[in-house]
Amino acid sequence: MELDDIRARLSAIDRQIVELVAERQALAEQVGAVKQAAGLPTRDYQREKQVLEAAARQAAALGLPPSVAEALMRLLIESALTRQERARVRAEGRGHGQRALVIGGAGKMGLWFADFLDSQGYAVTIADPAPAPPGFQAVSDWRETADEFELTVVAAPIVASAAILDALAAAGRRGLIFDIGSLKSPLLAPLRRLADSGARVTSLHPMFGPDTELLSGRHVLFLDAGVPEATAEARELFASTMAEQIEMPVDEHDRLIAYVLGLSHALNIAFFTALADSGEALPKLAELSSTTFDAQLRVAASVAAENPHLYFEIQSENPHGPGALAALREAVNRVAAVVEAGDEQAFVQLMERGRDYFARRA
Repeated sequence: MELDDIRARLSAIDRQIVELVAERQALAEQVGAVKQAAGLPTRDYQREKQVLEAAARQAAALGLPPSVAEALMRLLIESALTRQERARVRAEGRGHGQRALVIGGAGKMGLWFADFLDSQGYAVTIADPAPAPPGFQAVSDWRETADEFELTVVAAPIVASAAILDALAAAGRRGLIFDIGSLKSPLLAPLRRLADSGARVTSLHPMFGPDTELLSGRHVLFLDAGVPEATAEARELFASTMAEQIEMPVDEHDRLIAYVLGLSHALNIAFFTALADSGEALPKLAELSSTTFDAQLRVAASVAAENPHLYFEIQSENPHGPGALAALREAVNRVAAVVEAGDEQAFVQLMERGRDYFARRA
């Protein structure tokens, strides 16, 4: 066959693949509807395991690497789950006939919540000085609105959120109110003042970014601000999703976040700062890269693309942040000292200690 003939055949196969994927997605949506009607969970890990194993066996029989078939099927499963989850959120949404206000809704996470609440049937108003996306009612300042919202989400920067929560308390706003801040220390006093004012207030921390579509395996933290029924009400918003709901004392949040976010962010900022200061061109380094370097580079690049003002708040506004940074500084100094001293045994001990730490986690 000539090259053009081969390519034409490949294009025909590609079209068939896309058509089969579309057919599979339609069937997956039917599966989701049947599960919902029967009261079954959206995700069935046993069934996923069977699908992946069957694909691997078929691939091996056809001379195809099983890893290729498994990767393809994982992608199709995730896409199907995303559609099933969205359909369930729409069908089981509790917002029909109710109004929601998202303060800071033109920001990335604010817009995520605006879309999420809209999918549940809420009539969403975005309050933000920045232009709101089409499809939503919008005002530049939430104080221009009447006290008519069953739900208010505060999705502003952390310091601004503290002022907004205080202003909501002073205005006597009612309905369910919660923030989604990455830190809680600057918000503790305003949250308590809101609770004292009689508001149904709680605090959330979605542990995912605004590009997240499938909530399976994602965590949402619920932090009681003194009104347990408000926390329970907020949890109901995610009842139809596959998100992992974790309720924890608000006073513990920032100590743990200093490591979960603060330490991991600082590590990656230090990594790409060292690269940027090295004078070595990234394309040249990429030519020589290893598996570890490539993985670290991907994470560091995603951190570098984030909002630097938000990341500075996460570092500077957390009272537990300096402790995590000091631990990082001490760890780097210890590794450097061991290497400079040529102490192989101490180096081995560092790595073995890390291996034991991760083994305990598993």
